[in-house]
Amino acid sequence: MIDRDEQGRPEPPLGADETATLLGFLDFQRATLAWKCAGLDAAGLGATVAASSMTLGGMLKHLAYVEDHWCSRALHGRDPHPPWDTVDWKSDPDWGWRSAAEDTPEQLRALWEAAVDRSRSGVAEALADGGLERPARRTWPDGRAPSLRWILRHLVEEYARHNGHADILRESVDGLTGE
Repeated sequence: MIDRDEQGRPEPPLGADETATLLGFLDFQRATLAWKCAGLDAAGLGATVAASSMTLGGMLKHLAYVEDHWCSRALHGRDPHPPWDTVDWKSDPDWGWRSAAEDTPEQLRALWEAAVDRSRSGVAEALADGGLERPARRTWPDGRAPSLRWILRHLVEEYARHNGHADILRESVDGLTGE
C-alpha cells in the first residue's frame, strides 16, 4: 500500500532499495507539480511573477520535454516524440516555455501526462535490461553515457528545482501555499 500525504501525493518509501527510493522520490516530485497546476485555467497556467517569463504552463511543457528527452531519446536512443520532433531548438531554445501560451490547459496536462507515462515505461524497460547501472544509448559528445541511476537522480533534481518555482507561481495566482 502506498502512503499518501494530505495533497494525495505518494510518499517515498522509508525502507526500500535504491531503485524504489529513487522512483518514489521522482513520483513525489511529479505529483507535486501536478498539485501545483491542478484546477488552473489558461490564465492561471499563464501567470508570471516579477520580471520572470516563467509560467506553470511553460513548466508543464518543459518537464514533458525533459521526461521525453531523458527517458526515451537519451536512455533508449529513440527519435523525438511530437511535438519535439519538429522544433528547431537552435533557433528557438526556449520554444517549450514560450509556446505553452498557445496550448490549452488540457493540452498541456495531456502532453505532460503522456510523457510521464512513456518515461515510466522506458525506465521499467531499462531496469529490466541492466538495472540502475544501464548506460544511456545516446552518448555525450565526449563518448560518455550517463547511467539510468544518473538520469533518475537528474529528473528528481529537475523537478525539485522547478517545483520551487511552482510554489511561487501558484501562490501568486490564488494564494495556494504548501511544500
